[in-house]
Amino acid sequence: MTAEFSAAGPPRIATRFNPLSLDALNFLLADVRGALGPYLNVFLVTQQHWSQSSVGIVTTVGGLLGLAVQTPIGAAIDATRAKRLLVVAALAVLAVGAVAIYALPTFWPVMIANMLISTVGDVFGPAVAALTLGLYARGKLARRLGRNSAFDHAGNVAIAAAAGAVGWFFSQRAVFLLVPACALLAALAVLSIPPNAIDHDRARGGDGGAKDGEGAPSGFSILLACRPLLIYAACTLLFHFANAPLLPLVGQKLALAHEAAATAMMSSCIIAAQLIMLPIALAVGRYADRVGRKPILLVGFAVLPIRAFLYTVSNDAAWLIGVQLLDGVGAGIFGAITPLIVADLMRGTGRYNVAQGVVATAQGIGASLSGLAAGVAVDRLGFEAAFIGAGMLATLALAVLAFAMPETAADERNSADGA
Repeated sequence: MTAEFSAAGPPRIATRFNPLSLDALNFLLADVRGALGPYLNVFLVTQQHWSQSSVGIVTTVGGLLGLAVQTPIGAAIDATRAKRLLVVAALAVLAVGAVAIYALPTFWPVMIANMLISTVGDVFGPAVAALTLGLYARGKLARRLGRNSAFDHAGNVAIAAAAGAVGWFFSQRAVFLLVPACALLAALAVLSIPPNAIDHDRARGGDGGAKDGEGAPSGFSILLACRPLLIYAACTLLFHFANAPLLPLVGQKLALAHEAAATAMMSSCIIAAQLIMLPIALAVGRYADRVGRKPILLVGFAVLPIRAFLYTVSNDAAWLIGVQLLDGVGAGIFGAITPLIVADLMRGTGRYNVAQGVVATAQGIGASLSGLAAGVAVDRLGFEAAFIGAGMLATLALAVLAFAMPETAADERNSADGA
């Protein structure tokens, strides 16, 4: 074992780490989150008979609250050395919220539970990315982040299949009881990571010293000074404004036509996309260092408008589920490469998770506002109008990325001062 020194604390005695712990954590966190999300929307519309606008209000309020705490949570993850315990606490709140939705599926209990779920949901992505940075050297980071994403998608496939079976044999409502079981297993997985295996300086993007002083993190102004970070945040907002409502809308469209098989069809949509995302994530991890980040991102962004417009071609269930396969390419690329891009831009600043929070906030703004916008569009103009509007926004996101976003991997020394 070796001793490593950090300005933030006493000597760290590096201990061995089993990669399977991180694999299990990514797999199980996907299971925890996957039993909520689109299943909640379908359950409220088809079983509780909520209007699209009411569902949109719940989604928007929860999303706005969640995005308000994105960056503060990122700062807290940067600052704390108890990252494992933070994940455990968030899992506990998520489990309680899911049980509350199961027990009391009326407006205010669902609203409050969804607000809590949206808030703690901001912990998982940046916390796992921070743990990964703290466990792996930079040369191994791209492949490891790709592997993280692959296990996340495998977990989504598993929970979609489980939720489909539970919804078919029991009820859509029973799906929410999967959350506390998965949360317990995820807590055990994160606690199996040895605390001393984590380099907390590297976990915040410090890389052994930051720009404003030896061992000290840069000021928060570094976020505003990083033009590529702000451009990427804008692209993220547009991408998720277009992307976030598509799966719920397709699920609702299928559920209204095939109510008895609503949960099974939603599971089919999720599984179809996730099975594509898994190899896509591994490919991103393998090729991101070879061909650069931007060419891969352009492919992911280009798929989104194509997918949105194809949903308007036919109402056939097989067609809609088939088109959903394209989500595996776009979302698979975005999810795997975003932590790597932020690591490129924040290298040496000590503000990695705060920057992750900025990007996640932009994602949350887009996703939360789109829920209400899509709901109103469907209520007043129909599903096709909502899909066309999403496709137009996705085309705008692609244009901004193509003409304004630089290649973050062009220079290994590129950091927050690059433009």
